[in-house]
Amino acid sequence: MNHKVAFSFADGKTLFFPVNGNEILLDAALRNGINIPLDCREGVCATCMGRCESGSYSLDYVDEEALSEQDLAQRKVLTCQTRVQSDASFYFDFDSALCGANRTIQASSRVCHVEQVSAGTAILHLDASGDEHQLDFLPGQYARLQIPGTDAWRSYSFASQPSAENRLQFLIRLLPDGVMSNYIRERCQVGDEIRFEAPLGAFYLRQIERPLVMVAGGTGLSAFLGMLDQIAERGGCGQPVTLYYGVRQQADLCELTRIQAYAERIPGFSFVPVLSEAEPAWDGRRGYLAEHFDAAALREAPFDMYLCGPPPMVESVKTWLSENAIDNGHLYFEKFTESNT
Repeated sequence: MNHKVAFSFADGKTLFFPVNGNEILLDAALRNGINIPLDCREGVCATCMGRCESGSYSLDYVDEEALSEQDLAQRKVLTCQTRVQSDASFYFDFDSALCGANRTIQASSRVCHVEQVSAGTAILHLDASGDEHQLDFLPGQYARLQIPGTDAWRSYSFASQPSAENRLQFLIRLLPDGVMSNYIRERCQVGDEIRFEAPLGAFYLRQIERPLVMVAGGTGLSAFLGMLDQIAERGGCGQPVTLYYGVRQQADLCELTRIQAYAERIPGFSFVPVLSEAEPAWDGRRGYLAEHFDAAALREAPFDMYLCGPPPMVESVKTWLSENAIDNGHLYFEKFTESNT
């Protein structure tokens, strides 16, 4: 059985590749052009050391001077002795350039549809099928798009999972006066060429082994749409999944039909929308996202929490977890600064 493995590096780049059943991880990386530093290849020197962030694996041999018991407890591995037993992700505390590893590509796409999904948000649908290779990325990662007719580039999370047809989606906030916003409102036409660079970022869905808490602020929802599409396609993940979605006003909520459909396709899925500046008629939750977390439930069992949104939102959630002494969760986050131009 083949497994999909992700390697993340200190410079923020993430590379992923297939590993054959019972194949040594280092061999698979080298076979796919990822030249992890190595020396002895016998589990002694620790040159190829990384840390498993998610997934199951076994180690053939590790010298006690290469990895201590504490290292092993922290899920540190030697890639030359590692065999993955599931989809997995690993982190290396050095830049990807050290591996000669750069899978980021620049390619061309065509606008095939623009859909306004709320008062201030649109989904840009792109067709990249003109590229001979399927664009592979992990749901949660992002791409840089060049705005047609300008030298400006803007970054947006994929709002879908990869497809064989290379159809891409991006959730875009429509600013009063922004380069991308003005293009979409004023000039965007089906067939327009948009150059892009992808995949980028180390924010992506790891193997799900614990209850999953997703926290989206504004268009940070985009990353979670791709993740939830993947979970739904697989028929669920065997764990409860909760999506908290915070915006200012009810008119800012988007993709509600799509989100509600996840409840039918993902067992144990729940959705909590929260408005920070709710109108009197709103009968849902008000205030800030962290105010609506279930502290007792989070303390009860280990969990994975993914945060994507503006830096103040991410920091407020981290502060809430600290103040409530909740430290039994794995926290993954993507802060983004929404452009004002």
